[in-house]
Amino acid sequence: MKAYALCVLPVVCSALLSLPAIAIGDQDDEAADSSRRSAQPTLSSGQQRAAGIVVAHPLAAKAPERIEGVGLVLDATALVSDMGETATATVAEHSASAELARLRALYQGGAGASLKMLEAAQADQARAQAQAQIAAARFALRWGPLAALPADARRRVIEAATSGRTLLLRADLPGRHTLGESPSKAVLDVDGIQVPGRVLGILRETTELQSVGLLIEVPNAPGGLGPGARVPVALMAAERKGLLLPRDALLYGESGAYVYKQLIKKTEAEKARYAPVKVRLLLPYGDGWLVEGVDEDDNIVVHGAGVLWSLQGVGAQKIDDDD
Repeated sequence: MKAYALCVLPVVCSALLSLPAIAIGDQDDEAADSSRRSAQPTLSSGQQRAAGIVVAHPLAAKAPERIEGVGLVLDATALVSDMGETATATVAEHSASAELARLRALYQGGAGASLKMLEAAQADQARAQAQAQIAAARFALRWGPLAALPADARRRVIEAATSGRTLLLRADLPGRHTLGESPSKAVLDVDGIQVPGRVLGILRETTELQSVGLLIEVPNAPGGLGPGARVPVALMAAERKGLLLPRDALLYGESGAYVYKQLIKKTEAEKARYAPVKVRLLLPYGDGWLVEGVDEDDNIVVHGAGVLWSLQGVGAQKIDDDD
């Protein structure tokens, strides 16, 4: 019996890999990722069983309002240091560019600038430009939400943090690496006191916790709460309504998250067709995600989506199947 199973397995895999790629223009699936529409996998009933494909309807649900995390109070001097490095590199780049422009004008006019001097200035300008780009990228990595703020708002936040009127805190959500949308409010638990905070945005740099982190501004924090302190923090998100899908149903591509939807068959003999449909992630919920972009009566692949992804775009000669 084992020998028979070992013989059948390669045949099943070969049949799955030999599925035809069919282009379908279904108006109901216009939300599908355009880069994946060019080929949609088709499976017979036997192939669906062999691949372990399971479809189900999404469930209407409401996301929880509270997400627990761990907060770390950040050192404002690190922010000042990174800002100073960025400003210095920017000024140096401007100075090098101005010197290069001056020498280029002199050289072209034949007045007191040699080719060697011009080439040296070009090298200095390229070096200064690279250092400015590195400093800007480092600041965006470490302080992305601040970099994204308008200039006046960013200046106010930085001045308040460096003067001690507010604290900047990193909130990590252990076990999670992404969020559908950034929560708008946060509450710190400081010795049993609920201290409000404002979420500035998601941080790109990870820590030893290897989880998604958010930058939070805490005005008028209790005395004694300083850099390096760790406190419990709860992120408050507005209650969201959406459709619940298990994690196994979700894939991620160039244009974001998507799922596979089983299209309606016109005849019983027709093979099942599957189209990728783009969805919008709202919030993680239990063992799944709350999403938008599908309907409650859609047949969504909740198990075996990875198999369909592997078959996406694979075109070969059609193999007859009795199923």
